[in-house]
Amino acid sequence: MHGITALVSVYPLRQDDLSPSISAVLDVFDGHDVQNLPGAMGTIVWGDDERIFHALLDGFRRAADRGDAVMVITVSNACPRPGEQE
Repeated sequence: MHGITALVSVYPLRQDDLSPSISAVLDVFDGHDVQNLPGAMGTIVWGDDERIFHALLDGFRRAADRGDAVMVITVSNACPRPGEQE
């Protein structure tokens, strides 16, 4: 197990309403019990690397089920988690 932090942004393409795809990804994070902090332009997730990567895969699949989508992910094992000091 390795602790990681990821910044995840989902961009639904050619969809009239963007919210369902984004909400679906956030629901997946909650379902995988992944700690997350949604923001205006992306969501920070942190925890065990295997749990995070499984949640990212499931989240992308859920967004893609609703239409074309792009998911941008930055992963680090060096960034502090929200609420932690550097």
